[in-house]
This record gives sequence, C-alpha cells and structure tokens, in this order.
Amino acid sequence: MLIWIFATPYDLPGQRKKKDSPLDILKKRFASGEITKEEYHERKKILEE
Repeated sequence: MLIWIFATPYDLPGQRKKKDSPLDILKKRFASGEITKEEYHERKKILEE
C-alpha cells in the first residue's frame, strides 16, 4: 500500500486542479497579447472592486 502511494504520480489524468482566479486569467490574456494595456487596467479595476 505505501509503495503504491509513493509511486503514484501527482498529476493524474482527471485529477481536479486549482482553477485560476479571474485576475490570473486576466493577467494571462494580457501577457499573451489578447487584450491591450488599457483593457487590462480597466478590467483589473472592475475585478478589484
């Protein structure tokens, strides 16, 4: 039993992962060039209210 626990990889298919927060998604979209700097700041302001 202990061998199975330690031998099992941590990233199992179908395993639930932490979802990104709306701010994390916004940062990724800005970093990838999907939105402009102005759009980023406007949306960030809305999310932080």
